[in-house]
Amino acid sequence: MLRLLDRAEEILIVWLIALATVIIFVSVVHRYSLGLSADAVAFFRTHEMPALSAAAKTFYFGLRSINLVWAQELCIILFVWMAKFGAAYGVRTGIHVGIDVLINRLAAPKRRFFILFGLCAGALFTGIIATLGTNFVWHMAHASARSPDLELPMWLIYLAIPLGSSLMCFRFLQVAWGFARTGELPHHDHGHVDGIEEEAGIDDLGEAFLSSPLTPRDLVEKPKDE
Repeated sequence: MLRLLDRAEEILIVWLIALATVIIFVSVVHRYSLGLSADAVAFFRTHEMPALSAAAKTFYFGLRSINLVWAQELCIILFVWMAKFGAAYGVRTGIHVGIDVLINRLAAPKRRFFILFGLCAGALFTGIIATLGTNFVWHMAHASARSPDLELPMWLIYLAIPLGSSLMCFRFLQVAWGFARTGELPHHDHGHVDGIEEEAGIDDLGEAFLSSPLTPRDLVEKPKDE
């Protein structure tokens, strides 16, 4: 069940990003094509090229008949939804940036307590946001407010708040439960490049990292064979 939820979360985020990217690309190309075709009409008219001027004019009015005023609004909505569900994905994969200098200098029991406290605080905060967001969407659904361009019901747009926050709350609890059982947190290596295999063990830089007082004491790694 969790694997199915993880997959659905990833597919939703990918489609939101892809759709927003395509819409922005088409909108920008459409806007610049209008300007270029208008300049072409003026250029051909100035140089007495009636056939080319007529063709450029036809192309211009053809582009002008395509209404993409709604593109900006739709992209904003897509990015809002992507941000809410992307934040939940970040909790699950450990890609959120955290300042843990002091936490990592603590002894293992104290470090464990503060990590669990932070995760539970995150779950509490997102749970409150989800509850308030649900109440807000419920009242919004009984109103007649609609978006300016797409004329979508506003409750449908704001539905991202309770859904995304609820998922993020669940992810905080999921990570907290996993950490309480195994003592491990999800970690994302920002220096890792897909397709490049890393050598086993650690190098000099890795040894310096392990000997640093800022590194958690429960991290253990075998040195690289020479």
